[in-house]
Amino acid sequence: MDTLEKLKILGESAKYDVCASPAPRAGSPAADPRRPGGVCHSFTPDGRCISLFKVLLSNYCDRDCAYCPNQSARDMPRVRFTAEELSGLFMNFYQRNYVEGLFLSSGVTHSTTYTMQEMIKVVELLRNRHDFNGYIHLKILPGSTDAEISRAVELADRISLNMEAPTARHLSQLSNVKQFDLDILGGIQKIHHHTRLQQGVTHSTQYIVGAAGESDQDILSSANQLYHDYQLKRAYFSAFQPVTGTPLAALPPTTLLRENRLYQSDFLMRQYHFSFQELVFDPCGNLDQDLDPKLAYALRHPELYPLEINRASYSQLLRIPGVGPRSASRILRLRHEQRLLDPRELKNAGVVTKRALAFLTLNGRYFGDRRLLNRPHRDHYTQISLWG
Repeated sequence: MDTLEKLKILGESAKYDVCASPAPRAGSPAADPRRPGGVCHSFTPDGRCISLFKVLLSNYCDRDCAYCPNQSARDMPRVRFTAEELSGLFMNFYQRNYVEGLFLSSGVTHSTTYTMQEMIKVVELLRNRHDFNGYIHLKILPGSTDAEISRAVELADRISLNMEAPTARHLSQLSNVKQFDLDILGGIQKIHHHTRLQQGVTHSTQYIVGAAGESDQDILSSANQLYHDYQLKRAYFSAFQPVTGTPLAALPPTTLLRENRLYQSDFLMRQYHFSFQELVFDPCGNLDQDLDPKLAYALRHPELYPLEINRASYSQLLRIPGVGPRSASRILRLRHEQRLLDPRELKNAGVVTKRALAFLTLNGRYFGDRRLLNRPHRDHYTQISLWG
């Protein structure tokens, strides 16, 4: 099998790792219809948007993950790159301006140590033989040794180890082989230790949503712990989609709306100064699918609203639907110069006023619908996006 045929299979197999947005920007190298398979869109730790070569080293795998298309028992074409082959292919695409960076993962072949060493060899070839100094995201396999993680941190800009499930009980629904405390949390602890010593290197993780009967509360509680205890940079959420030939093929797919609500809640914790305890869950521990989490919080706490826009702190401003970090900062700057009196001033500051006016006053005047504070009009809010 030639190199491009391998890439077609291994690029497709890598799509299940959601460290990147699948849609390339118009006009970007990734949007070129001639681009090879395996190219996707992603963001570097410093916020730059780049085209990533996203590929598996091998889709041979000894693991039994029940949701995974590459799991050991599934009947499918199996191929692998050599380290020299993959590093050369990447440099070819890089020199053609198809890609700006690499995302590398793999199925587990022979052993975790053997596979990690082969993945590390790819990166060593890029750094040392080809003098590539650009962005590299390297996956850490569950059960990797301290030495392997240390070397990965020396070579890569970002590394990641997938949690997959929030607890040991949930992970046991997905795999009979992986040990939650030893392979997953133990790996996260090692990563945290080594990334603290290597400035500029960050780490992330991914959860498979809906495959193990976990609740949204389970997932976000786990992510919150990783942010606080291990300085995780980012958690990603992948809505479970059944794959023919896997043990969970008969399980219904998880909706993309559920995945989106998790991302919104995660964003509240990371960017809006919300604590995990402030998120609103139903009695089963799940987020409201009809309301975005920020609006759900505001409607749960009518005693806090309306807020006076001329007195609210930055943290309070971020709890007003329709107000984001940028518009909150602009409001604070404007207040040094004048009192805010008119909704048009908020609109000019970037506030989405149709979302925000029900939850604030301007110099004591109320411009919204006060009924919304007393009784949620869910049908009204479901018709429009209320994220801000």
